[in-house]
Formats: sequence, C-alpha cells, structure tokens
Amino acid sequence: MSSDVGWAAVWGRFKAAWLANPTADLLAGLVVALALIPEAISFSVIAGVDPKVGLYASFSMAVIIAIAGGRPAMISAATASMALVMVPLVREHGVEYLFATTVVTGVVQIVLGLIGAGRLMRFVPRPVMVGFVNALAILIFLAQLPHIVGETWVVYPMIAAGLMVIYLFPRLTRVVPAPLVAIIGIAVVATVGHIEVPTVGDMGDLPDALPVLGLPSVPFSWTTLRIVAPYAFTLAAVGLLESLLTAQIVDDMTDTRSDKDAECRGQGLANIGTGFLGGMAGCAMIGQSIINVKSGGRTRLSTFIAGLFLLILVTALGDVVSVIPMAALVAVMIMVSISTFDWASISPRALRTVPRSETLVMVVTVVVVVATDNLALGVLAGALLGAVFFARRVAQIVQVTDVLDPDGGIRVYALTGDLFFASTNELVHSFDYADLIPKVVIDLTDAHIWDTSAVAALDAVAAKYRGRGVDVEMIGLNEASSDLHGRTAGQFAAHH
Repeated sequence: MSSDVGWAAVWGRFKAAWLANPTADLLAGLVVALALIPEAISFSVIAGVDPKVGLYASFSMAVIIAIAGGRPAMISAATASMALVMVPLVREHGVEYLFATTVVTGVVQIVLGLIGAGRLMRFVPRPVMVGFVNALAILIFLAQLPHIVGETWVVYPMIAAGLMVIYLFPRLTRVVPAPLVAIIGIAVVATVGHIEVPTVGDMGDLPDALPVLGLPSVPFSWTTLRIVAPYAFTLAAVGLLESLLTAQIVDDMTDTRSDKDAECRGQGLANIGTGFLGGMAGCAMIGQSIINVKSGGRTRLSTFIAGLFLLILVTALGDVVSVIPMAALVAVMIMVSISTFDWASISPRALRTVPRSETLVMVVTVVVVVATDNLALGVLAGALLGAVFFARRVAQIVQVTDVLDPDGGIRVYALTGDLFFASTNELVHSFDYADLIPKVVIDLTDAHIWDTSAVAALDAVAAKYRGRGVDVEMIGLNEASSDLHGRTAGQFAAHH
C-alpha cells in the first residue's frame, strides 16, 4: 500500500509539473520555437560562429532546463548578453574553446547554486528590477530595427497587420495563441501572393542534421583552463543574473514561486550539456519567456516543447521555416517589447509620488544596459547606486538624545537607529566632551550594532571621555550587538 501511495505522489507531482496544461503548453511552445530561430541565428552572428551553434544551444538549453530547472514555463536559450562575452574568445581561440568554456560555465553555475547564490536575488532593489525590465524591452525593440529600416515598403503593412492580429485575435478566442495566428497568416499571404520580403532563410543556413554528443577538441591542460576560466566565470555570472531576474518576473506574472538555487543548478546542467552538444553558453530569455506565458505556457512541458519543436523545425522542416517572413516575427517581438516595458514606472503619477532616488536608480540601470548591451553592468550599477542611497537614508535616522540626572552626576545618552559604517561617521561628534561630569551612560536599548565601524566609533567616544577622567558605561545592548562589541571592543581605540 505504501508503495502505491508513493507512486501516486510521484505521478501527482509529475502531472502538476508537466501535464496540468497540455494543449496551451504545446501551442505556446510552438510559438516560442518560431521566435527562437531568428534570435539564435542573430546571436550566433554576434559571437562569430556558425548559426547552428546558436540553434543547437537553444534546443539543448530549453530541453535540459525543462527537466533540471527551478522555474516552470521559463525559456532558456542562446542570448545576446552571453554572445557579447564570447566575441573575443572565439576571435582569439576558435569555436572549440567556446564549447569548453560553455562546459566550465555550467560547472561554475552548479557550484554557485549549491552554495546558495539564488538567495542573493533578495538584495536586488525593486527599482533595479524595473530598470532591468525596461532596458530589456528597449533592447528587444532596437534589435528589430535592422529588419525594418531600409527594407521594402511591404514590410511595414505586414508588421502592422501582425500587430493587429496579435492584439485583436484574443477577443475572438484564446484557444490558439495570437502570435502563432499572426506568423502563419503572414507566411501564407506572402507565399500565396509571391510577395518578396526578407525571410528567416535570409538570416543564415539552417542545420540539416541533429547535434552530435562529443568532447570539445581542446588540449586538457592548465593552459586551456587559464584561457577559458575568465570567460566561464563572466558567463556564469551574467547568465545567472539574467536567469534569476527573469525567473522573478515570471514568478510575478504567474503568481507562483520558484526555487532560485535549483534554477542556478539547472542552468549549470543545461550549459554542460550544451557544450558537449556543440552549442554556445545560454541563459533565460525574458522576451521568449514572456511570449510563452502570454501564449498560455505554464508548466515545464511548454519549455521542453519549445526546444523540441525548434530542433524539428530547423532540421526536418527547414524549407518551410525558411519562407516565414521576418516581418511576422518582428511583429511578435515588438508586441513583447511593448508588453515587457513597465509603463507605470514612467507615468506622471509615479514620477510625482515615487522617491526621486528610486527613479534615478531605475533610469541609471536602463541607460547603462542600453549603452553597453550588458545586463550585468546595468544591474550592478543600479544596485550600487541603490545601496548608496539606502546607506544615506539609514545614516540620517540615527539619533542621539541626552538627559542629565537631577543630582548632576550622570548624563545619559540614548542612541536610536542602526549603527554601521555609514551612520557612525558623525557619531563621535554627537557627544559633549567639555561637560566634565563624573559619569556618562550610553544607552543602546533602541540601537543595533552591525559592524566594527560602529564598535570603533563607540570605542572612540569612550576613549575621549576616559581621557578626561569621565567614567563611561554602555547599557541596553541586544544579544547580537553585545556579542560583536564584546569580541572586538578595544581593538580600534588606538586609531582615534
């Protein structure tokens, strides 16, 4: 009986993770697969490798992450942010070193997942998240411009028609994803009408064979490791940052929670598999993830199907896929760009009510990401600026009040707030050392000591009083503050 119950529980979990939404997941996966093709080819061109490297990567990343990842319905594949990091590696050492780097990237990501790197997401402020989303929306739109500017005039009405279908078709039915209807409809019109417009086939040659499992053709030596390690660590950091931020966005869109550490480990496994299959390192894609969710994808099946359909489309149905007009896919990506951007963040009401410091953090994140095409740099810049503003605010709420006892023999200073490196700079100057009374009591009941900078400041205050013959006593320390003060007090007074 217990065995039957165990298998029933396993089947229940599998059904919830894979089969809770099969029809919508299948259709959403097909839409995503079509949208992945030109993106993967473009990112291969950026990295300086054959288009099949990006296409194989997108297939293997999606399939493996569907099984190993922590966020259902999120799409992982080859991405622009990762491709930009690979450019000098491919140029100087060749594509085989790229495959080796992809494997090492995966190993690093697994280690980071095992030590709990996913929990670091709690330190990314909301304005940085908003800036990340807005910057990515802008980058998605800018990536479509080469397919629009300078093309034949027919492209423009095709894109407009695609957008109309995407936004109006859901009013008729949501059974079939609107983007899929737009892609098929425009492809049929262009083919039947013999309309000459740029197609997916113009982006590059599609592979006609399945990827083959094999080891990267590089020497297994310390020299090789020294070459690939710097790129691997950079790719691991950029990939996890983009993946975890995208996971958070999908969490919010679907009102569900995901295991961020499992996502880190899953991304690592996916990149290891991708390296052995002749693909480039990848990570989560916010654009394709949003397409998937908005098309009805909710479980791991949608991600798995996206990767599987991608492989089938480019290998078995390459001739059919090649004739799809780029205008159809551009319309889908413009829809993604518009729906991704957080328009409320720049509304007049938000600009009036949201603190200026938070708006500035959001703007800086957007500007740095768009200017550098580097999501990691933008998020880092925004997070650092947010930390500076936070430290300034916290530093200003530390208060020092004093009262003299009726006998005039003891003055009590009450400290309120969080004492750390930013809030203790002026602490030493908040006491009256010229008031030579017998005893000073520093009451820390409503304060908390966070670091040795605060301990050093309190040591300096006590040293100044004792140097003038005044007795000093500290009271009210909570357990954590007392422990830190007890271990480190007296070590810093000599420097003041």
